Amino acid sequence: MPPALSNLARRFSAIWGRFTIGQRTIALIGIAVLVLGGIALTSWLTRPTYSPLFSGLKDADASAVVDQVRKDGVPYQIADGGSTVLVPDDKVYDERLKAAAAGLPAAPATGYSLLDKMGVTSSEFQQKVTYKRAIEGELAATISHLDGVETASVQLAIPDQTVFTAQTADPTASVFIKTRPGQTVSTDQVQAIVHLTSASVEKLTPKNVSVVDSTGAVLSAVGTGTTGTVGAQASDYQKQTQASVQAVLDRVVGPGNATVAVTPEIETQSADRTTESFTTTKGTEPLSETTTTEAYKGTGNGGSTGVLGPDNIAVPGNTASGGASAAANGNGNYTSSSTTRNNAVDKVTEQRSLPAGSLKRQSVSVAVNQSAAGGLNVASLNQLVSAAAGINAQRGDTLSLQVVPFSTSAAQQADAALKAAQAEADARANQQMWTNIFLGVGGLFLLLIIVGILWLRSRRTARQPLELGGSPLTLQEMVDGPVAVEGPAVEAIGPAPMTSAIPLAAPLEAITPIDSDVELRRSQVDALGGADPKVAADYLRGMMDDRARV
Repeated sequence: MPPALSNLARRFSAIWGRFTIGQRTIALIGIAVLVLGGIALTSWLTRPTYSPLFSGLKDADASAVVDQVRKDGVPYQIADGGSTVLVPDDKVYDERLKAAAAGLPAAPATGYSLLDKMGVTSSEFQQKVTYKRAIEGELAATISHLDGVETASVQLAIPDQTVFTAQTADPTASVFIKTRPGQTVSTDQVQAIVHLTSASVEKLTPKNVSVVDSTGAVLSAVGTGTTGTVGAQASDYQKQTQASVQAVLDRVVGPGNATVAVTPEIETQSADRTTESFTTTKGTEPLSETTTTEAYKGTGNGGSTGVLGPDNIAVPGNTASGGASAAANGNGNYTSSSTTRNNAVDKVTEQRSLPAGSLKRQSVSVAVNQSAAGGLNVASLNQLVSAAAGINAQRGDTLSLQVVPFSTSAAQQADAALKAAQAEADARANQQMWTNIFLGVGGLFLLLIIVGILWLRSRRTARQPLELGGSPLTLQEMVDGPVAVEGPAVEAIGPAPMTSAIPLAAPLEAITPIDSDVELRRSQVDALGGADPKVAADYLRGMMDDRARV
């Protein structure tokens, strides 16, 4: 064995021999922990990083992909309930190419690819169903590419066209979407889905498209639009109107000095309205005009007449005879004229569709703090709020703006709670600061005590002699004076040894006589260093300190 290794083994044996049973146990446990930690760290560093090979696989496709990976001898992992197959990073592209060559994953035909399998013997019913399935598949594939959407399914209800009915039903569509974990679709995305679906089918309107997510929430209902139910529409309108009015009031009277409440009334039913209006324009020439005139002239040559009496019976008399005679002897003229004019009339026919969710009327209530409303023009403020809320008196909207004193009890309680919390935080911070100061001072004092104890021990150890075979030997003797070795003991020659002595940890069996004093001192120092290097170093340090003082 080389001398360096033998010296290292000898020193390790000496150190291990001075350990107690408890120290040896702790040392073995520490070595075992280090070995196990090294093994675990090496295993973690050498473990390959896995990446998805395919995701969203069906059960049959996942089984076929796993068989292909096993056949190639590539390690793999399965995630997402068996729908995702993971392989090491350096094997991803190779395995994808091999799977593509094997026709994996074998996804079912969707979209317009269904039309490729139709033959010339297909019936009209099969052609209609296949065409509808093709449109549904294309729409589902397109919707699945939206951000946050994992899968989508589209169902179309397209009525058959026939000439035997006067009116046909409108087509409808239902869209089911499943979002990715932790993600949601926004209102804009729902509106995009609705318009995309409605534009893909003839005569399909956006109000006839329903969108539902995997949690059962209705994102767009038939007849109510993309905002969902009537309650959701009312809530959205309330928030928007309240935010607009509150922003105006905060700029005028300051934040916290005004509060707004909006109560909208939303139409719950959809309807179609047709309105016809007729108007005329003054000064416009008539389209056509017809005038008819009649004139009659005659002489009084008629029969006798009388006066009608009771029960419409003519009663003859002098007066009646006189009247008849006058009528018989008088002349009569009759003239009649009538005009028919056809004027130009403006006719306006308006057809409007009133969807459910439109605003019927609203009520807005505003309260302004009296202390902050000093010097404000209430009428101007009322006009600002009316314009911001979109008040329409003809529609029946109402606005109530009042200047009232606000209650400050809640603000005072909140301020008191805030001050108490701040005081508690300051007290906790001061306590932690003094605790850190005491710990720092105590640690520094303890460190000084330990350093002092170690310094005193080193001073005391430097003055202790070494016993070789029972005879005390000091460092002064080892350096300055030769020694003579007789038998198992070593006798000092030269200056007198120091009075104090310390036993050698491992006494020397025998020392061969050496003629040279230098070789003798060197062999003694080597023997002491092999037995206990720390004690030898302390001895030499103490000797040098003594020589420096002399």
